[in-house]
Amino acid sequence: MRVFLIYLILLLMHFSVVAQDSISQGPKRTNPFAANPDPNAAVTYTNPIIPGFYSDPSVCRVGEDYYLVTSTFEYFPGVPVFHSRDLVHWEQVGHCIHRREQLPNGINIFAATLRHHKGIFYMITTNVVNGGNFYVTATNPAGPWSDPIWVDIPGIDPDLFFDGDGKAYVISSPFILYEIDLATGKLLTEGRKIWNGTGGRYAEGPHLYKKDGFYYLMGAEGGTEEAHSETIARSHSIWGPYTDNPANPILAHANAAGQGNPIQGVGHADMIKAHDGSRWMVFHGYRNIADMSGGVHHILGRETCLAPVDWPENGWPVVNGNGTVNVNMTAPTLPLKPFPEKSGKVDFDAPKLGLEWNYIQLPDESNYQLDPEKGVLHLKGSELVIGDQGSPTFVGRRLQHLNFTATTLMDFDPKKENEEAGMILLNNGSHFDLLVHRKDGKRLLVVKLQFGSTTYTSKTIELKPGPVQLRITGDRTTFTFAYAQENGVFKDVETVDAKFLSSEVVGWFTGVYVGLYATGNGKKSKERATYDGFEYEGH
Repeated sequence: MRVFLIYLILLLMHFSVVAQDSISQGPKRTNPFAANPDPNAAVTYTNPIIPGFYSDPSVCRVGEDYYLVTSTFEYFPGVPVFHSRDLVHWEQVGHCIHRREQLPNGINIFAATLRHHKGIFYMITTNVVNGGNFYVTATNPAGPWSDPIWVDIPGIDPDLFFDGDGKAYVISSPFILYEIDLATGKLLTEGRKIWNGTGGRYAEGPHLYKKDGFYYLMGAEGGTEEAHSETIARSHSIWGPYTDNPANPILAHANAAGQGNPIQGVGHADMIKAHDGSRWMVFHGYRNIADMSGGVHHILGRETCLAPVDWPENGWPVVNGNGTVNVNMTAPTLPLKPFPEKSGKVDFDAPKLGLEWNYIQLPDESNYQLDPEKGVLHLKGSELVIGDQGSPTFVGRRLQHLNFTATTLMDFDPKKENEEAGMILLNNGSHFDLLVHRKDGKRLLVVKLQFGSTTYTSKTIELKPGPVQLRITGDRTTFTFAYAQENGVFKDVETVDAKFLSSEVVGWFTGVYVGLYATGNGKKSKERATYDGFEYEGH
């Protein structure tokens, strides 16, 4: 018996060693919950479909054309409008908020909903700075769009729903439903709370749909960080009661299935039935700039993504099989109809800036002057600095790539020490500047990094007379600032960790812009900065 026990112990030890050896020597374990795509399947499209700070997407269809809008917060023009013929490739055609008369008291636009009804486009959203919830209308999505029609409802992220009996409804983040008169914005019924969500924090972004005799109410929960998700409920009556989908959430990466996915924070979705009968979901997510060991930091903002939806009759929608998505997608698509690729080079030879350019708030137009004949843009600094309330002199475009190069040629010879101008990276009032100013009679170039209330300045470089080339390069985890004069050979001045401009550090919900600026630092500038072209290149 004793010999048998010794033999049994030795046998168990042997199998333990073999098992450990097989673990250490065998193939790397995969995530058993993830829907791993077939490595032999062709990639049909990649996420994000609209890269950069294009968050809270909403989509509608008119025939075989698709239109999409996103939130824009403090940037003007606001609420960009995109057009597509395949749901994968998108081209911007305008803005819903394109006239200062629409929101003369300031702009801070949260999530929007875009719908089309009887030949009219409706965009409904929240201006959290002044006014609350409103909608604007247009017969052409490229504009012009109407003045706001204000809607007296609480909350944010409103949605419009048009029922088959001709009635229209509005619902916002508290999930309180009202019938509405579309001509006036007047509420026709008392509000009724029809859903509480499933218990996730910050339930928001409601959208109503009707299918197979059910009203479906979808919402975003968990906050717009890693716990973000999309949930859904349904009822036979639009007024409820609504029953939760037992498989909620229908979209989430805050679980084992989404763990380690390059795209995180997925949610704030909208669904569309394509003209071929297929169903799709647009939503936002963000891409981390480093591996997870360094923590989550995203700089491009929340980007618009796309996933296929299987929605059986009388059933619940299933997003991409298991509620997760990949960067490289292999799902069948509509016939692809890409738009001609646009150059990132701007020569300032047109009477207006392109649709990709934005100001902070409503600009003081006297501080901006385009000279199409000379192909230059003049900026004059106001007393405001970047980060001040109001509209400092700034014009920029979204970063859309983790690896990029942005270059301009600036001619600026200030006479007073308070005046400065240059190139800038900006997110939620925090900014990194490659600037020219004057001190002790010398024209100097310096990199200035603003971290909250702390400012760091690099070594100063005395410039020779004449214009100077400015360049900012992004290399996923870092930003590098460089300059060149005369011979055109760029010299690096400073490199900084990109995470210090991430949303996790600076807060709020936007992404990094790259652009041009000027300021008088408390006084109006007399000298103007002249920019001869601007080029943005994503790698």
